[in-house]
Amino acid sequence: HLPPGQGFSIYSLASVLPLLAAKQRATHPHDWMSTDAEVACPDPNCPSRLRITRMGMRRFSHAETTAVPLAPGPTQSGVANHAHPAPDTEATSE
Repeated sequence: HLPPGQGFSIYSLASVLPLLAAKQRATHPHDWMSTDAEVACPDPNCPSRLRITRMGMRRFSHAETTAVPLAPGPTQSGVANHAHPAPDTEATSE
């Protein structure tokens, strides 16, 4: 929630949206996606910063989010790939 009278830059939103999918995937602890959480607005006159925070883990099911079925067959590990654990993420404004 934004304080009364405070606006929100569409450029700030545009800078954080592409990162949300990557932030939801499991990453190596030293990957910059695991360590960098603040995203600055690309507009030099906009002071906003958004913080992406992992809120917990949940089970992601491909079938629950799309009408396009997965191709049948094993993955590289030899196990069918139908559900993936993914961290819940949330973008907040500072």
